[in-house]
Amino acid sequence: MSHDHDGHDHHHTAAGTTLLWAMVLTLGFAAVEAGVGLWAGSLALVADAGHMINDAAALLLAAGAAWLAQRPPSLRHSYGLGRAEFIAALINSLGLLVLVGWLAVTAVERLQAPQAVMGEAVSVTAAIGLAINLLVAWLLARGEKNLNTRAAMLHVLGDLLGSVAALISGLVIAYTGWTPIDPILSLVIGALILVSSLRLLREALHGLMEGAPFNIKSEEVGKALAAVPGVVSVHDLHIWAVKAEEPLLTVHLVVEDMAQWERVMQVSHGLLDENFGIHHATLQPEPMTRSVQWYESNRSLARDRTPTLS
Repeated sequence: MSHDHDGHDHHHTAAGTTLLWAMVLTLGFAAVEAGVGLWAGSLALVADAGHMINDAAALLLAAGAAWLAQRPPSLRHSYGLGRAEFIAALINSLGLLVLVGWLAVTAVERLQAPQAVMGEAVSVTAAIGLAINLLVAWLLARGEKNLNTRAAMLHVLGDLLGSVAALISGLVIAYTGWTPIDPILSLVIGALILVSSLRLLREALHGLMEGAPFNIKSEEVGKALAAVPGVVSVHDLHIWAVKAEEPLLTVHLVVEDMAQWERVMQVSHGLLDENFGIHHATLQPEPMTRSVQWYESNRSLARDRTPTLS
């Protein structure tokens, strides 16, 4: 079966370029926001800046992973380096968890010892940050959709929420002088980021542990293959992914007649491609007679090894 590797390389290159542009915009404004936040005394603004700096690092990791993923397979890495996307997503999720911890501790301290905040400066800066984050989100939404870009998008969406929280905080303080709104909104944003980061962490760990993609149910794949005319049974079915969007499969198919194997193989490949999005599959044929002999042999062996009670 042939695959359009040039097309994949083009998509990964475009994704890497988009991620780099997103990183430059994010990091540039994070420096401005951090400076204004420290000057104005706003935890929400400093938290948002910290989140954006974390995001810039996440976007850099994502861009690096996108570059590695486009490298061709080699004798040492026969599947290529697509798993770098899972590693980048894992590091990104752990970075988000660290950020959430810092936000929670600092917000509680601010609630216990409120500080003066310059609401007007916070509001203006947060509004600009919101516009920057919308631009970055738009760039990412136009690019290739994979685990890496979705991880980056989670960071950016967290930034959007942080900018909204900082904007609300600045407006409330400017018009009412009620400073506890600043750490309270920081805690709310931290909780939202926590949910997203745990979901991302679960997906990254699942991929690194070579679990079957969440959108593919192994039992359904096995039943579909067993229903192919000429297939007697299915065993040793394995589904995993080197890249999040490129599942791989290996399976043993017991067939009634080996003379039918060419047709069975073509039908099975078509079924996997069209119904489950599995384009890389290795199908191992087994004649029914050998499978029956193997079953009988193992059943006899198991019976002989069964201990007797006297």
